Amino acid sequence: MSGLTSSEFVRHAAAALERVRNTRPRVHCLMNTVVQKLVADGLSAIDAIPSMTSSPEEVEAFVEKADALSVNLGTLDSQRRTSITLGVSASARLGRPWVLDPAHCDYSASRATFAQQLLREGTPILRANEAEFWLLQVSDDVVGVRTGKHDVVRKGAQSITIENGHPLTAKVTGTGCLSGAVIAAFLALGEDPHLSAASALLAFGVASELAADHARGPGSFEPALLDALHAISPDDILKRARISHDQG
Repeated sequence: MSGLTSSEFVRHAAAALERVRNTRPRVHCLMNTVVQKLVADGLSAIDAIPSMTSSPEEVEAFVEKADALSVNLGTLDSQRRTSITLGVSASARLGRPWVLDPAHCDYSASRATFAQQLLREGTPILRANEAEFWLLQVSDDVVGVRTGKHDVVRKGAQSITIENGHPLTAKVTGTGCLSGAVIAAFLALGEDPHLSAASALLAFGVASELAADHARGPGSFEPALLDALHAISPDDILKRARISHDQG
């Protein structure tokens, strides 16, 4: 874990949250059409600045203005493929950090092929569930985020396991997409991408638990999550963090 102990990493994550709020990074999101508002609202809640256009005529200009890019392959069509290709190429050319969520690539061979092609552009962060993650070939220089009951953030032989989170996140469409965009916001700090991705997931997992404390079910969980992302403090991370790590 880049030489950090577990307690040092937790302190790093708590401080990273404050740095995101202080720097207000711009995150351009190429999201599926179902989740755009939730992702934009969630980024705004942590004081990042979202942009969402997927127009092929505009996407490169928006990526140039952004500090990081978040890409989701949901609701994929020919125009969105073009926009994603343009956005990822621009991000790689400019050296911007970017996150790939290969949503449902295990359902579609053409989507899996597209995801694998995208992973060769720059140095992305892959955020995927178990089935998606193991379907793709992930090189050692790519930070791989494998989500599930516990989230595992791995680069080469080093891994950080985030145990924070709540089952209600799986009941609200778009929470996974939002967590990918939050990772992009933390990556925009320009720090170690492995630590940044893990810090983002720790903050998101703690916010999910805080939200669940006030939710009665999925319908009230979504606004509670936005409130929690807005209100979460470094102390919440320090007090609630449950993580483990393996240096391989």
